[in-house]
Amino acid sequence: MTNSNFVGSVTNNLSNFLLGNFSPRIDKGSRLILPSKFRDQLKQGIVITPGQERCLYIFPISEFQIIYEKIKSTPLESKQARDFIRSFTDGAEDQIPDKQGRITIPARLKEFASLDGEVIVKGAITRLEIWNPKKLDEYRNSTEEVFANISEEVLG
Repeated sequence: MTNSNFVGSVTNNLSNFLLGNFSPRIDKGSRLILPSKFRDQLKQGIVITPGQERCLYIFPISEFQIIYEKIKSTPLESKQARDFIRSFTDGAEDQIPDKQGRITIPARLKEFASLDGEVIVKGAITRLEIWNPKKLDEYRNSTEEVFANISEEVLG
């Protein structure tokens, strides 16, 4: 496949990727309006969970089903698996966005990620991440050098 064909095929499938950064607000009712760019991908339903580094993950239901299949096959005897599942589902919730693309952030998850008012909704290819803006800046600053050094390890 030539490079131009590759770019064309990626461009045609960009709607499958969750990419971009947005700065919506969480209202007094703990509702968040999802960026319009993502609404078609999320209209069938989402699962919102605690994420690593104190952000929240929003998975389209189809992506969460993949994770569910992996989790379902983990051995109950594994303490690490039990600990992960407990942390990953602590306050997690499935929802269907309303007609305006709004979801409700559960109180436990708002507290976990220190969310109030303005947030950053960040596309992470297969999921969205919801960040406290200050926490995201701290995270970026702490991982900038690591990012530069691990690209070969991660991407091959």
